[in-house]
Amino acid sequence: MQLLRSLLRLVPSYLLFTSVAALPQRPSVYAQAAPLLDEETDAFINKVIADWKSPGGIAVAFVKQNEQGEWVNVEAKGYGIATANGTKVTENTTFNIGSNSKLFNVLAASLLIANETLTPPLSWNTKVKDVIPMFNLTDPVATKEATLLDLMSHRTGYPLHDFAYRYSDDIPTVIYKMQFLRQSAEFRDIWQYNNNMYTTLSYLPQKLLHKPYARYVKENIFDKLGMNSTTYSYQLANSNGQRADGMAREGLDVYQDPFAGRPRAVQYWTATTGGEDGSVLAGAGGVITSAVDMTTWLQTLLLDGRNPVTNETVIPPGALRKITSSLIVQTTRPEFPEVSLIAYGAAQLQITYRGHSPRGTVILEHGGFIRGFNSQISRLPYDGLGVAVLTNDNEHGKVQTEIVKNYILDKALGLEPIDWSSRYQKLRSIPPARATPRPSNATAPSIDFPQLAGTYNNEGYGKIELCLVSPVVAAASSSCQAIQSNISTILPGVVREGIPTLVGAVDSPWYSHIRVEHFNADLFNVSLLISTPTNDPNEPYWTYNDKSKSDNQQTAELNVEGSHIGLGLAGFWAGLWDGAEAGVPKPKGDTVRERAEVYFDKIN
Repeated sequence: MQLLRSLLRLVPSYLLFTSVAALPQRPSVYAQAAPLLDEETDAFINKVIADWKSPGGIAVAFVKQNEQGEWVNVEAKGYGIATANGTKVTENTTFNIGSNSKLFNVLAASLLIANETLTPPLSWNTKVKDVIPMFNLTDPVATKEATLLDLMSHRTGYPLHDFAYRYSDDIPTVIYKMQFLRQSAEFRDIWQYNNNMYTTLSYLPQKLLHKPYARYVKENIFDKLGMNSTTYSYQLANSNGQRADGMAREGLDVYQDPFAGRPRAVQYWTATTGGEDGSVLAGAGGVITSAVDMTTWLQTLLLDGRNPVTNETVIPPGALRKITSSLIVQTTRPEFPEVSLIAYGAAQLQITYRGHSPRGTVILEHGGFIRGFNSQISRLPYDGLGVAVLTNDNEHGKVQTEIVKNYILDKALGLEPIDWSSRYQKLRSIPPARATPRPSNATAPSIDFPQLAGTYNNEGYGKIELCLVSPVVAAASSSCQAIQSNISTILPGVVREGIPTLVGAVDSPWYSHIRVEHFNADLFNVSLLISTPTNDPNEPYWTYNDKSKSDNQQTAELNVEGSHIGLGLAGFWAGLWDGAEAGVPKPKGDTVRERAEVYFDKIN
């Protein structure tokens, strides 16, 4: 806690205490100004797409009010490629916005808090355990004391644990599993992103009103704002031909060219079933939307929750002020001198941008990433403007949203432009550490490789059956026989010659297969891969996320105790998020169990 207090002193005081609710109420009036998304902006964004060799595209929404509160800019536009078959991005193309979905989750809770018919009433400081009795964590203090705001602000003491949930899980199952997940920091000590907590929050409408979360948000937010292209339903988004594919670079070699690769569509992250009831992933990252609908959403946020057309209050008064107030410091140092430390609220963060310039200003925003998609939704309440940038570039979409956002802010605020694209390209051109080569005389593990094959279980992460695919031996199960016979087709290039390898199929949103390769003695390298269909009969699948050339720091340590066999996994707390473990202490201990972030017991 002493570290947190020290960091808070580094955040400007006005950053900590600003609130959009304190701003003058602006009427929902429309006027007209010169478009910001003009030919100059078009040329800039198209150049970004070209310079980054993007396989995808970008959609932008921009809104601005003048000093009289008139909407002088309400613009949406698309650039680049939307799908694997070459469809162009337009203002109506729909993208998954990843963690920008979390704000809808928080605001759904705000509607429940404002619901006076609930008994007992709900508040921001309601303890989760009081509403959801099955909420249990390994830390008894966090279990007893965690409030809605604690879950919203990622200060529970638990890391991502993204690989714990499965497509086949429902929300109660995700909540049940959390009692088996290892804590990495003290309760309320540091900021650690956690999707499981937002899945827990999405259970509130079902628990209190017997209404599926996704339908609750649709009826109370999307429909009331006329956001007709915004949905949690993959089927609905896919039915009108507007849905973008998440696009990645097959064969990307970060040591040769970190921007090049064969354009390929990636597997959709959220479930493709569930319809408008949504899926288990809805609350954490399930929203699909367009740039046109984002203009409405930005206006609503700048109007403190009022419909920009009807002036109807959709979001309860004071809710946006509450969730944009700083609750915890996210970063320990700014990434660039033009931005401040990040003060995190509830699915919203505050920064200052170019704070020492004459027009330095406060930004309220959040980013979003899931496989194939990135988004950045930002608003400047004191300047009456907002911008949303949506991309379907898997590898570099995150920085592209920042480049385009900052360009638009500089232009809208009349600031001297900064070459953000060159800055980010320089950073992204620094290659990651190469994987340490396996010793040519590697020591064998404590047991023979065939004995490693079988089913492993962790109560929080579920069961995984590992199949020995190299060297090939007769498999005991039909599922392993299928993997052995089809491995070169469904996961091309995954089995490397001369390296003993086990592979298991998993119905995870983050990976379809786990690869465990022997390194030396009882240490194994782990990779999380996705077998991705191509619709090409000559190459029916491609392997996503095979980073065997790089040190991905995901390992498994074999543990043999008499007849017991187990695997202790490390490098899993952060999921697939680069840098998500920064500042998070690693488990320590004298045994494999103590050192493991996640420990799997072999059960057969």
